[in-house]
Amino acid sequence: MVCGFESRPAHQKPFSRREQIIMPVNVETLGALERRITLTLPAETINAEVQSRLKRLARTVRADGFRPGKVPMSVVAQRYGYSVQYEVMNDKVGEAFGSAAAEAKLRVAGAPRITQKEDAPEGQVAFDATFEVYPDVKIGDLSAVQVDRVSADVDDAAIDRTIGILRKQRRSFQQRPSSEGAAEGDRVTIDFEGKIDGEPFAGGKGEAFQFVIGEGQMLEQFDGAVRGMKSGESKTFAVAFPADYHGKDVAGKEADFLVTVTKVEAQHLPEVNEAFVKSLGIADGSVDALRADVRKNLEREVKFRVQTRNKAAVMDALLKAAELDLPRILIDGELERMVAAARDDLKRRGVKDADKAPIPKELFQAQAERRVRLGLVVAELVRANSLQAKPEQLQKHIAEMSQSYEKPAEVMRWYLSDRQRMAEVEAVVIENNVTEFVLGQAKVTDRALPFDELMAAGS
Repeated sequence: MVCGFESRPAHQKPFSRREQIIMPVNVETLGALERRITLTLPAETINAEVQSRLKRLARTVRADGFRPGKVPMSVVAQRYGYSVQYEVMNDKVGEAFGSAAAEAKLRVAGAPRITQKEDAPEGQVAFDATFEVYPDVKIGDLSAVQVDRVSADVDDAAIDRTIGILRKQRRSFQQRPSSEGAAEGDRVTIDFEGKIDGEPFAGGKGEAFQFVIGEGQMLEQFDGAVRGMKSGESKTFAVAFPADYHGKDVAGKEADFLVTVTKVEAQHLPEVNEAFVKSLGIADGSVDALRADVRKNLEREVKFRVQTRNKAAVMDALLKAAELDLPRILIDGELERMVAAARDDLKRRGVKDADKAPIPKELFQAQAERRVRLGLVVAELVRANSLQAKPEQLQKHIAEMSQSYEKPAEVMRWYLSDRQRMAEVEAVVIENNVTEFVLGQAKVTDRALPFDELMAAGS
């Protein structure tokens, strides 16, 4: 007989003195982290609790032919006895395991596997609890760890490019005369039909399709062939799909396209003037105020990306410096979460029967092991060096994130009002604390990154 139950924390109130296991807890070592404890309970304690719960249940249970509260105990026991006994066994064994683990000063990782023993002493019920414990984490000398730390500055060129993007987002298009061919930056409207070896293919036909020349929306050959075409003009040309093209049916193949341009429109970018600046929500309306606002936002983004990159470098270095065994149960739990997340992603994408889609856990094995290992190493470093998140750090982090939104105060309230969101913030702040701590101990090589390289790496 196997009983499943939710393991109770070691600090939970144990049995009374009459119910407690008097003998010292005997912990068997089965492997590097696997342990086993035998739990023995008086059968009369189980039976007494079962009877007590059945009596309470009899007060409210309903049965045909009997008034509420008047159902005979024999009927209640026949109908509910097995489920009540199962609940009692789970509760009592859970309490016993919590008490035994606390007495043995064990840090239990995950829930134990509980198996009832057949050879229990008379008047007793006995169970084997098999479980894993958290490992000892040994972190090497951090002063010998080497970490590359990057930095980046926001220069005037970055501000100019950002303002250029803002202008593009507010651009307009005006139809060109039919005598003018499509040029760089023009928006063209086309009808097209493609064939491979003379046969149409899925996705190879479209009408009134629009794209802007020179912005990488189409394959380079296609974009180049349409360049210079006039409204009303048709052309046939070949396009070779790359071998790594996302459409597997056409990847590595050559298609012939018949394209007819139905409209050519020239783009017009707004001038950077007071009206443009005010349209961006900057009441001042001056170009200087716009540039200052863009700089502030870019510096915030740069700070975030630099932190993320340096944090990743620190975590990689920590993994190399740490020695520990990994609890199998923690890896299995992480695998379950990752598979569930992958399935949720399929659902969001509209994949049919996502719940039944085969998602092998092996795909996530290495990533799950890394996450568990890193979590244990970080937790040990936080514990040993008091790197927990302080209330003022949480407030500051939320305030910084909120500045990216139109109404920062509302965003702050949104975070502060939800425990789950605050837990996520706390995790980020702790990781930042660990990053700063390690950088303060390790051999650090500083490297300045060009702004464009930093932004491209995080895109």
